[in-house]
Amino acid sequence: MAARANAGVLGRLSLPAKMVFGFVLTGAVALLYFIVFFAEVDGQIAQSQGEEANLRGELAKAEDAKAVYQKDVEEKTRKQQLAREQKKILPDEAEMPAFLAAVQGIATVSGITLASYKPEDEVPEQFFARVPMSLSLSGRFHQVARFFFGVSQLDRVTNIEEIQMTVEQSKSGEPILKVACLATAFRAIGQGEAAAGGRRRGAK
Repeated sequence: MAARANAGVLGRLSLPAKMVFGFVLTGAVALLYFIVFFAEVDGQIAQSQGEEANLRGELAKAEDAKAVYQKDVEEKTRKQQLAREQKKILPDEAEMPAFLAAVQGIATVSGITLASYKPEDEVPEQFFARVPMSLSLSGRFHQVARFFFGVSQLDRVTNIEEIQMTVEQSKSGEPILKVACLATAFRAIGQGEAAAGGRRRGAK
């Protein structure tokens, strides 16, 4: 009945009125659809923006964690490099073969004659141990001086001690220095080793 009544009402309207009514109805439907669609799209945009904010936060945390990790890696690398350099200067072991090879290499470069060498007993100190080696060598003055200088340039700390020199004439008449000395390197003492108890060389 209501539909017939509405149809009757629409039937009594003029053509222009029917057109206006149609436009109004179409506009209302379009407006309702736009509002519903826009609300859905707006909700999706808000959700996407929230997800983007979360992702940016996670990315920032990841970048911070990466920076901290990189810093730790660089610090570890620096400490390892420092430890390697320190071990060159003050190794944990006596490393007598390497010590002797270094001394022989410098002797060869300097042009001296290394007549003899003899490793001596270690001498423990509070934080390190002395690693001495008796040397007997000969050469011209500048050669001996070059040898002493070469030993002082070793990465490993090395002292030349108890130097005794005598001068002899070579067959050509040149003065030759004959040297007896003690080349002393050092090594670090571990926690389990006694800080003292050894004797110095020559002590009674």
